[in-house]
Amino acid sequence: MKKTLRLLALQLSIGLACLLGTAFAFAQSANIIKMVVTFPPGGPVDSMARSLLEPLSKELNAQIIIENKPGGNGAIGAEYIASNPADGKTIWFTSAGAVAINPGLYEKLAYNPQKDLAPVSLVANNVEVLVVNPSSPANNAAEFIALAKKSDLTMGSSGTGSVPHLALEQLNSAANVKILHVPYKGAAPAITDVMAGHIDGFFGDIPGLIGYIKSGKLKPIGLAADKRNSAIPDVKTFNEMGIKGVDTNNWYAVFVKAGTPKAEIDRLSAAIKKVVKQDPLNSKLTQTGSEPVGSSPEELGAILKKDTAKWSELIKAKKITPE
Repeated sequence: MKKTLRLLALQLSIGLACLLGTAFAFAQSANIIKMVVTFPPGGPVDSMARSLLEPLSKELNAQIIIENKPGGNGAIGAEYIASNPADGKTIWFTSAGAVAINPGLYEKLAYNPQKDLAPVSLVANNVEVLVVNPSSPANNAAEFIALAKKSDLTMGSSGTGSVPHLALEQLNSAANVKILHVPYKGAAPAITDVMAGHIDGFFGDIPGLIGYIKSGKLKPIGLAADKRNSAIPDVKTFNEMGIKGVDTNNWYAVFVKAGTPKAEIDRLSAAIKKVVKQDPLNSKLTQTGSEPVGSSPEELGAILKKDTAKWSELIKAKKITPE
């Protein structure tokens, strides 16, 4: 009888352990968040998304897994978000282009950022800096513009309709010059050609250029922002040099599918806002020239609306069409 009771107790213990283990495994699997990045691994957007993984996972008490879904200028990632439940378990980490520029660039877009997506939080601001070859006679943007008025200059971009391209178009309008646009398939080849002297300049995010600037391979001559950047404090803004209207901010932000419960959106937003303000993430981003910000969903929504209108107006005025 005693052996039977001991055996029964052992079986119950094993069963209970298995049940608890299954429940724990289920709880763990249920607490997984997919972060969709619509750019390939290794690029600036992907790198910043990965820098968020550890601190944000801890803050949300969840396992965050990145899924890279590049292509279609963000359309593939947006469609993937739309195919998942509106429960906050699938989030979209994107740069401004896919949500604020594409609506003005494409006549037919498979998604409507302001209807199909719900803003969560800004992560960081990334202003554009104009860089030239170190041998260029221009030491600031005003001198670069003076050169453009005397001779034909060329500037590269990461593609037609990209943030670097639109920054160039702003500069052409603001300074009344006609610097020739040379589109590349990505920022890397454009940067290489500036360093090689094949083109005269390039607008790019500071984090993607800071290494070349610090090593002396590129010379920064102007910031498309309303204030200077702590990573390159000696570089003046275009406003400081009397050139108004060059204000390009390639912000990075998080969105979810429209219809996601407000409480879940607010929880995600608060977590992002908290981690980007804390070290070591805050210091890491600041040192690269990025400005960690965080925001409420409402603040991001207002920025999206404002920038969509701004870029759509410029694209229309310049008659820019996708490649």
